[in-house]
Amino acid sequence: MAKASRPSAHRATTAKRAAKNRPEQTAASEAEPPDRYETLVNAITAAYPGLSERYQQVARYFTQNPNVVALESIYSIGKKCGAHPSILVRFAQHFGYTGFKQLQQVFQTRLASAAPGFQERISALDVDLKREREPGNLGFLHNLVVRDIASLQGLLSTVTEDSLTRAARLIKGAQNIYIAGQLRSEPIAVFLRYVLTMLDRQVVLLDPSGGLAPQMARTMRKGDVLLAISFRHYANEVVMISEIARERGIPVVSLTDSELSPLAKDATVLFTVPEEEYSFSRSLAAPMCLALSLAVSLGALLQPEADTPQIPTVTGVERVRSRRARLVEAQ
Repeated sequence: MAKASRPSAHRATTAKRAAKNRPEQTAASEAEPPDRYETLVNAITAAYPGLSERYQQVARYFTQNPNVVALESIYSIGKKCGAHPSILVRFAQHFGYTGFKQLQQVFQTRLASAAPGFQERISALDVDLKREREPGNLGFLHNLVVRDIASLQGLLSTVTEDSLTRAARLIKGAQNIYIAGQLRSEPIAVFLRYVLTMLDRQVVLLDPSGGLAPQMARTMRKGDVLLAISFRHYANEVVMISEIARERGIPVVSLTDSELSPLAKDATVLFTVPEEEYSFSRSLAAPMCLALSLAVSLGALLQPEADTPQIPTVTGVERVRSRRARLVEAQ
């Protein structure tokens, strides 16, 4: 009996090993794979929290660089996103495709009507400026300038009139404007506090000092709005504050890097500024420009009679006050 059971035990062990090595099967892989880019992005966004860290890395690169995915070879894409080509194949299979080629066809179909992507803008600008490129530190400056110009141009193709108007109306109608931005995003939060205060709004900066920011966020009430700002790697407290706002029914205007960002799920109005995750430089030029455009959109609502909205400055306000005081004294 013992001898007869050994083959059976061996087969069971072999089956377990095969199951362990077999690619994970999911509902996404059993259903028909998405044949439209928008549907695929929605599927990736929905599945993102449950993906492995490596698959999340691929998902971020694919959704932020769709033109690269459409045009380049699997080896080139793998090198740029820091993943072995076999991982890209398994990623495609995870979402129901037979392999990477079939998934790539979805990106190629999209390309027919798409605007140039971040990488394409960088390449075009780099060619234009290459003659003036210098070695050493000046070369680093060249690289930063090219990437910032590409990011700024990208705002024109990703930000819509509707999203700017909706965000400005939410901010205009809010009793209190709460702003959360930490780590690399803190300068944007501080800048927004300044310009919105100068536009005579009631602003609360959720400062992380003292560890009270989440508790302060719990004082948000109906009629308030939250501006949440965070990019890779996302500040935990900002994500928590965004979730608190959603739970309390507070509108959230989010500035982040991708629809896969943890801020995206809570956003009433979402603004995304794609970034190159795999480079040393991650500039704030484009996010800061977007923050200023929100303030200008608000100014346009507050100053409907003006051809060009004006954001007052502290020194300008002081000059007006001094002038008025002198006039009163003269009387």
